[in-house]
Amino acid sequence: MPNGRVVFVGLLLLAAGPFRSLGAAQDTLLIAPGDLLHVEVADTPEMNEDARVTDHGTIPIVGIGEVKVGGLTPGDAATAVRAKLIDKHYLNHPQVSINVEEYATQQVAIIGEVKTSGSYPIATPRPILDVLALAGGLTPQADRHILVERQGDQEHPLDYYVSNDGSQAIKQQVLVNPGDTIVVSRAGIVYILGDVNRPGGYVMSNNESQLTLLQGLALAGGATRAAKQGHAHLIRKRSEGGFTDKELSVADIQKGKQPDVALLPGDVLYLPFSFGRNLATSGAATIVGSAAAAAVYAIP
Repeated sequence: MPNGRVVFVGLLLLAAGPFRSLGAAQDTLLIAPGDLLHVEVADTPEMNEDARVTDHGTIPIVGIGEVKVGGLTPGDAATAVRAKLIDKHYLNHPQVSINVEEYATQQVAIIGEVKTSGSYPIATPRPILDVLALAGGLTPQADRHILVERQGDQEHPLDYYVSNDGSQAIKQQVLVNPGDTIVVSRAGIVYILGDVNRPGGYVMSNNESQLTLLQGLALAGGATRAAKQGHAHLIRKRSEGGFTDKELSVADIQKGKQPDVALLPGDVLYLPFSFGRNLATSGAATIVGSAAAAAVYAIP
């Protein structure tokens, strides 16, 4: 944006600290062909092995041959191996554990407000900030509420919040699994137009993803001396179509005579000019139409 009026905010953190996962993320991944598994049978070290899952979804187990594990979680795969050891009378009470040492290269899709959307190969679960870094990090217009769709589970996406506090952003990370999809939506935008010092659209990308009327006015550099602050218009889109146009006094809000107003994404705050100019063409529809051409700014 010209004249240095854009405050560029980009969050590109590389995961280098502790992270947490929701719902034991690794164990939700299903075993697939090409995965490298470590099979361990307690007190029977000669049966311990690393085995690559075949295209048919099986692994070879000493003494009993091929066991179908494709499409199972590691825990269920261990149960299947244990059952076959007993069924083949190879061991009576085996204790089997299976861990995925390496996932076959799979793609994680990153779409939306990142620098470079696309699919990126990851072989193991990785912290979400690490994965976002693959796509170049977030754009200034990115919403801080990020959705992670688990492979095969569209009904229960994870919600990760990218805090402005770097330590919190790292501590609250979730794991992204191969095959997951990350969706970064665009943050809400409010428009401050009319007789203000920096008219334009402002991204609601602060840490709370919220703005009040006075906060938005401050971002726009405040009203000019000639503005008719007692006759401001707050224009808001209605869910059923059309717009509401509420007249309010910015001056009274600034003096504490009226409460500050929470702005919603898409709101237009218009401060009319004094001396009557533009009043004839400053209806709600005209004002909203001009918002589409307004310069958009990021905020800290």
